[in-house]
Amino acid sequence: MTIDTPKKLVNRSKEELYNFLVDVKNFEKLMPENISKFEVLEEEKFLFALQGMPEIVLKVKEKHPYEKIVLGAASDKLPFTLTAHINETASGNSEASLVFDGDFNPMMGMMIKGPITSFINTLTDNMAKL
Repeated sequence: MTIDTPKKLVNRSKEELYNFLVDVKNFEKLMPENISKFEVLEEEKFLFALQGMPEIVLKVKEKHPYEKIVLGAASDKLPFTLTAHINETASGNSEASLVFDGDFNPMMGMMIKGPITSFINTLTDNMAKL
């Protein structure tokens, strides 16, 4: 299951946005209002929970300076990645989008598609507010 967010204009250069996203503690600033827990576990690993949802641990899997960051689930129970794509605009700002890619059975996919879509859209919207 793949879910893409629309590209959003961010008032930061692609280097600034990349450096912001590669520092996992900054994801707390992008989280939706219904976050119930956020904790940095290691330099490249964090835990978060939204109200009514189980805790999720994400860790940095890949870094492609100033272009792409891939976060992945730390657990094999729910295998997925969340990839941030960063492009520079003519004005020196950047455009960002997120891609969620998970390997779920069809029933699980139907159950989580709506909440995941809402969640990653919120992350992207909050990036645009930086």
